[in-house]
Amino acid sequence: MKPFQTHCGIAVPFDAINMDTDQILPARFLRKRRLDPDYDTYLFYDLRFRSDGSEISEFPLNQSAWREATIAVGNTNFGGGSSREAAAFGFDAHGFRCIIAPNFGDIFYGNCLKNGILPVALPKIETDRLRAMLHKSPGSQLEVDLEAQTVRDPEGGILQFEIEAFQKQNLLAGLSPIGLTLENAGRIDAFETDYRLRMPWL
Repeated sequence: MKPFQTHCGIAVPFDAINMDTDQILPARFLRKRRLDPDYDTYLFYDLRFRSDGSEISEFPLNQSAWREATIAVGNTNFGGGSSREAAAFGFDAHGFRCIIAPNFGDIFYGNCLKNGILPVALPKIETDRLRAMLHKSPGSQLEVDLEAQTVRDPEGGILQFEIEAFQKQNLLAGLSPIGLTLENAGRIDAFETDYRLRMPWL
């Protein structure tokens, strides 16, 4: 996966509380291949589109200022609900690198980390303030520095966030769980070769 170090991008506000993973990526799309060129359209599909496929203009991602957003600022309990990694796939396919919220569904938080998306938990008073800024000035950017563990708001204010050291290092290096395992591929191959030599009957 792509390393995350510092990212500056347009931030889009999502005001709804309890934005669950079925809203983020509806269940009927779970069978779709992640490499599907239309995968980005499945993100928030039922909130973005009417039954005839036309856009719902009120939804943030359908507004010109936020179509190219790469940072999301959500509300309480973002990504709660079922344990579908496809919700993180949808954000990745749409180009999001960071999601900021007061708190996250535990499984969604972990799935973001495994797919190169940085989930940032900030106090609700701060996420409310950030969303208010973004509504006031659509198209505003935030800057997220993983090494320093900071978010710079549109007015130049600096917010500090916490992240577990192991997950931080994996994101900085661009290592998914598979990538982390493959770093030891030589040792694994050597073990398997030796194991077969010592126990050929297995």
